[in-house]
Amino acid sequence: MTSHSTSAPSGPLFLLLIAAAAASTGTAAAGLVELHRLAKPLAMVFAIIFIASRVDQSNLRGRFESRFKTWLLIALACSLAGDVALMFPGYFIPGLVAFLLAHLSYIALLKQGQAWFASRRALLATLGFGAVMYAVLWVGGLPPALRAPVAAYVLVITLMAAQAIGRATVLRDKAAWGVAIGAVFFMLSDTLLALNRFVAPLPLAPLWVLSTYYAAQLLIVRHARPT
Repeated sequence: MTSHSTSAPSGPLFLLLIAAAAASTGTAAAGLVELHRLAKPLAMVFAIIFIASRVDQSNLRGRFESRFKTWLLIALACSLAGDVALMFPGYFIPGLVAFLLAHLSYIALLKQGQAWFASRRALLATLGFGAVMYAVLWVGGLPPALRAPVAAYVLVITLMAAQAIGRATVLRDKAAWGVAIGAVFFMLSDTLLALNRFVAPLPLAPLWVLSTYYAAQLLIVRHARPT
């Protein structure tokens, strides 16, 4: 299947997204809390504007493309909510739920026009990685109250990555692989965040967690296209 492109948003919007992501990462790494609280939401706001500014093709696939963009906007809006929640102490569960909804939206997005989990090897690999990481978190001191929510989250993000990789193995184009690599970066970012929070502090944790998180979002936002 070939991708039906939409007209690309203006370059400055994507540059603003990159700049906001860099500012968010830099202010977090430097411990500039107030500036970070300003920069972090801006990154996803620019991502939402970037996607919303795309103009759908006026053809028979218009409704399909519109659904695709809607799921992407929902995923980014949930990510924005999660970003805001995780900036404040005591809001870990709301942030977790927001990102769980974001990944469910990404799954719905990546299912459009595709089979479920086209690559069984990718499915087994992501589920296996998720199971190992959950075991590490459990042994490392994951609080009992968080065991069920974190298990649900790990399952959903691994399925999202499996769907993205399977989709890429079918489409075999640069855009689909860009999204798949973004999904893998998402798993890496969340792994680093969880290890830092529940197992042991990581050196320069904000730098590594946010740089991989924004790499994930930038790749998805840049390359997500209806098929």
